[in-house]
Amino acid sequence: MDRNQKAEVVSALNAELAEVGVVVVTRNLGMTVAQSTVLRQKMREAGASYKVTKNRLARIALDGTSYTGLSTLLSGPVGLATSVDPVAAAKVAIDFAKTNDKLEIVGGAMGEVLLDAEGVKALASMPSLDELRAKLVGLIVAPATKLATVTQAPAAQLARVFNAYAEKEAA
Repeated sequence: MDRNQKAEVVSALNAELAEVGVVVVTRNLGMTVAQSTVLRQKMREAGASYKVTKNRLARIALDGTSYTGLSTLLSGPVGLATSVDPVAAAKVAIDFAKTNDKLEIVGGAMGEVLLDAEGVKALASMPSLDELRAKLVGLIVAPATKLATVTQAPAAQLARVFNAYAEKEAA
């Protein structure tokens, strides 16, 4: 890479880091291209991304963001998993690491809060933003559903009583 390409990589990574909610640092212990492609596809499906960059360029890109503390974790062959949803990247990385022993979770960060590997695992166990929204909608809709069934029940009972009287008179 020449100097201009490096500058472009640094500026693109810096812009991405300014927008994301979480960064997970992983160590690549000899993953094949096919395994790396599968990981990237899973990340994309979850709304996250996974990039492998030179550690020096990543350190330069971290400057000026809230993730500057991650520079201590950048040693050896590492990759950065990022997502706007604070849980998505962590969840995919942890799930992939369970099935593939060539990916190791080093740590991560949510803004200025640094996380170790256990912190990333705890973050991955939390429900995602979409799951939380679904639960919230369910909680909001539940009282309305109960109200509809309660108000509908007396009318149904009244209809059954009238039907019973009609059948009694017909017999």
